[in-house]
Amino acid sequence: MALQVSRISTTAAQLGESPVWDVTRQRLYWVDGVSRRIHAYEPERGIARHWDVPSTVGSVGLGQGDTLVAGLADGIYRLDLGSGELTPLFRPDPCDPRVRFNDGKVDRWGRFLCGTMGVHAEPLGQLSRIDAGGAHAVLAHGIRISNALCFSPDGRTMYFADSLDRAIRAYSYGSGDAFDPEPRVVIDTGPYQSGPDGATVDCDGCLWVALVQVGKIARFTPQGRLDRLIDAPTDLPSSVAFGGPDLSTLYVTSIKDSGSGRAVSRHPDGGFLFAIDGLGVTGLPEAQFGLHPVPPS
Repeated sequence: MALQVSRISTTAAQLGESPVWDVTRQRLYWVDGVSRRIHAYEPERGIARHWDVPSTVGSVGLGQGDTLVAGLADGIYRLDLGSGELTPLFRPDPCDPRVRFNDGKVDRWGRFLCGTMGVHAEPLGQLSRIDAGGAHAVLAHGIRISNALCFSPDGRTMYFADSLDRAIRAYSYGSGDAFDPEPRVVIDTGPYQSGPDGATVDCDGCLWVALVQVGKIARFTPQGRLDRLIDAPTDLPSSVAFGGPDLSTLYVTSIKDSGSGRAVSRHPDGGFLFAIDGLGVTGLPEAQFGLHPVPPS
């Protein structure tokens, strides 16, 4: 079956990132980090809306009720989608202006993980995890650009990358404090001439990774073997997520101008949101912050 690529958004984002599908509302969320905006789109009803936030936004995750959890420049917040009100959940003290929060995702136990990055790509970032009760843990240090955060179907493996390393790490992971701080490198993206950007896991446990520097999207097995390599809709794909009624559509965000000078698109569709159908693969429902479902065995 031939792939079908559709341009979804009507305007280009400067820094499109963090697509996440809400299976309950049949709604896609994503962010424009530079424009400080969180977007939502419901394909069946053709409804699009957005929320402006007061700082750079790196990522969002699903919350309970009509809420999202979001990684803004200085911390992690809850966004009430009805009122637009932001409530701080975690802010480093003291706040370091040399870093900002970037890629984030809710794990299979309902906790939100979000990595910071040096605003000038210095190794000042760290990976933080918070739960709905406010408990906070730091899982990794010395990060330059945090990306590719996602989880195996059973939640027992966490994938994470410092994009400048051109490698995706795999950590043993689980509920409670179960976490092995010594990862193994599971995917080397160096041979593909790109660092990894955003990533997601499908129902087979394979990773789909945006290879931002070469305009490709790759599927890797859990053992790190390249299974598929396709052209992205633009030259700077930034992140991916499965969505749609049967979770078979791959949504792809992209970059027009990251604002740092490191990524400026030369493609006329740079910054738009896209959907790719016909891949023959389905994704997994995303967990909600604060809920504690039993991960699949």
